[in-house]
Amino acid sequence: MEPHRTERVSEALREELTEIIEYELSDPRLAAVRVTGVLVAPDLRKAHVLFLAEGAPEQGRQAREALEHAANYLRGELSRRLSMWRVPELQFAPDEPSGAASRVEELLARVRKNRKKEPENTEK
Repeated sequence: MEPHRTERVSEALREELTEIIEYELSDPRLAAVRVTGVLVAPDLRKAHVLFLAEGAPEQGRQAREALEHAANYLRGELSRRLSMWRVPELQFAPDEPSGAASRVEELLARVRKNRKKEPENTEK
């Protein structure tokens, strides 16, 4: 199969999954989940969905469980939205943040930690 087709399918799946997860699923474990990429097999039978879950590693594990629980619903929604002969089986894996992204997050956390509260103005 041509590689451009798998790229187009990957991008379409990523866009639709992002919309479904962010706006239509009400599971609180998915509140801070962001789909970062979808890798589709050349035969279009399986798709590895990469996601980032903000917070502790425990939240990432809970988010993965929630996504696996919702996999059949997600496939059904994808089949209604995309005109594909077969919707790939979805497999979820946490995405590792890149070195630069993790460094930025680390610096932002340090800034937040060291930020002093503004003194309240008591004068009227």
